[in-house]
Amino acid sequence: MRFSYFALALLPLTLAACQSNDIQRVQDQAMHIIQKQNPSKTLTAYTWHADTGAKKPMVLSFMDGRLSIQTTCNSLGSTWRVDNNTLIMGNTMMTQMACSPADTRQETLAIKLLDQPAVPFVLDLTDRQRPTLTLMDATGQRYVFTGHMTPETLYQGEAQVMFYEIHPNTKNCTGVVAQQCLQVKEIRYDQQGLKTYQDANWSLFYDAIQGYQHSPNERQVIRVKRYSIKNPAADQSKYVYIHDMTVERGRI
Repeated sequence: MRFSYFALALLPLTLAACQSNDIQRVQDQAMHIIQKQNPSKTLTAYTWHADTGAKKPMVLSFMDGRLSIQTTCNSLGSTWRVDNNTLIMGNTMMTQMACSPADTRQETLAIKLLDQPAVPFVLDLTDRQRPTLTLMDATGQRYVFTGHMTPETLYQGEAQVMFYEIHPNTKNCTGVVAQQCLQVKEIRYDQQGLKTYQDANWSLFYDAIQGYQHSPNERQVIRVKRYSIKNPAADQSKYVYIHDMTVERGRI
């Protein structure tokens, strides 16, 4: 299979475990929906992680017609479709970064999996929280990936994309309990990429932003995905915020 090299940016979505009964109910409802759907829908409902002994797991993300593979170094992409428990693959594209020999082992494994026109697979949904996807390479070697629900699956809806500038300093605030709040300004971008601040003043942000690492020495502009929680508890926010990417950052 011929490989094409290009700059591929993959933005894996991370989701922290939530212990509330409401979230558990959402997970159960999502699994009920998934199990009634076809394998293609199930594959896109999760990101799939495999421990290959590298510093980071290999992660497969199935989207509509596109498969992205994140390795320790380079990232790969291909088209895909399902035919009788077989993944039918298209031409593979890959980033071209210089990697250490240790980091290229996982990349080589990913190429080995993708470098075949048809990849047999088995889905096991016995464990509601951690289903497994088993892929087989051309030599018969099996690789097991564990599923992690995408936020879209967990919260049963699409995200609203929002942009915030984050002040370097946090402030004392009181929500359900006393805490440190981020100071934010919401930003919107027009079609030309010009940004407009929605408020001239800083606002206290009472919610957590999953995956965001705050630095008191940096000014940051971040892109956030906001998901609605259906039937939140009385002391629970009706939204979940997940850090999608850092758009700008600068030392102060």
